[in-house]
Amino acid sequence: MTLQKPLLKLSLILPTYNEAENIIKILESIEDALPETMTSEVIIVDDNSPDDTGKIAEQYASQKRGNNRALSLKVIHRATKGGLSSAIVRGIHSAQGEIVVVMDSDFSHPPQIIPEMIKKLEGSPPVDIVVASRYVRGGSIIGWPFKRRLLSRGATKIAQYGLGVKKVKDPMSGYFAFRRQIVEGIEFDAIGYKILLEILVKAKNPHVKEVPYTFTNRTSGASKLNLPVIFDYVKSVWRLYRYGRSISAKEKRASVKFLSKAARFYSVGATGLLVNYASSFILSSLFPNLWYLHASAVGILLSITSNFFLNKVWTFEDRGFEIRKTAKQYGLFLGFSTFGALIQIGALYLLVETYHISYPLSLVLAVLAASSSNFLLNKKWTFNERLLD
Repeated sequence: MTLQKPLLKLSLILPTYNEAENIIKILESIEDALPETMTSEVIIVDDNSPDDTGKIAEQYASQKRGNNRALSLKVIHRATKGGLSSAIVRGIHSAQGEIVVVMDSDFSHPPQIIPEMIKKLEGSPPVDIVVASRYVRGGSIIGWPFKRRLLSRGATKIAQYGLGVKKVKDPMSGYFAFRRQIVEGIEFDAIGYKILLEILVKAKNPHVKEVPYTFTNRTSGASKLNLPVIFDYVKSVWRLYRYGRSISAKEKRASVKFLSKAARFYSVGATGLLVNYASSFILSSLFPNLWYLHASAVGILLSITSNFFLNKVWTFEDRGFEIRKTAKQYGLFLGFSTFGALIQIGALYLLVETYHISYPLSLVLAVLAASSSNFLLNKKWTFNERLLD
């Protein structure tokens, strides 16, 4: 990304889609929060909202032109709904400020902390990115159900440990400020809703600070979280993982190695399902008098055995086959596989019966919990590797 020379102190990017109920109030709140002496601009990037959010913002901007205040308003009308991240990137291209702030327009992000974020950026030592964080001390979330909190925490952990941004407690925040020069040269994929995550991964060793804030779930309009958004997040993480792997030869990032081994472990698990099914089916076909549960038990044992050897050789690259060592490893692997099954059953029961989450979603979460614990336990104890290597 090539940027023009900054002419202002601050550019605030406000992506919008169907925010007619909020847009005027949020603009007024931003004006009240920013110091009058600060030369600033607000860039509204509207994705052709059917409720005329863009037109309302344009009318408001026209009314404000000609006053003596240092804040200016600019509206960018996009022809189609291109997504939040691409809207933010479009705003960054148009920004003329030394500092860029990104926030939502639905009052989930309070404008009152913008001056504090700017102060942190300009403090000593210098800071490149300031994240408004829900998960540092003093931060909180109001109005989210348990399922939404669980999904957010899970996505955050994937980002922290899968993409190597462990030092940032809220890498999924949509509210942040940064010095514009840190994105110079970055080629954005702009997938999904989390452009901050892409900046954290692709920027060159940014110095990051977090400030607490209270996220308040929107009170008007419709939430943007849905299944396509979740798929976009998965796609974004995969792209960033591949980006990390492409530079791993130079940087040897531990996060990439960790994620690579996790991917191998889960791939082996998928082959184990095939071994389980095929062996159970073949046994029950060859021996009609064999009880189907006995055939299934043999299939499970064979799949665990095949998983063990594939993980030993391929996932963890352990080629030592001394009898005592291999037998010990096999016993641990068998024990952790059994423990993982118990975790899956327990988590599934808890999510369905206690928190009344739908069975399909509960099953996915339970399998993720069980497979994650299985991978980490085997990595640490069976094959004696550090967790984050």
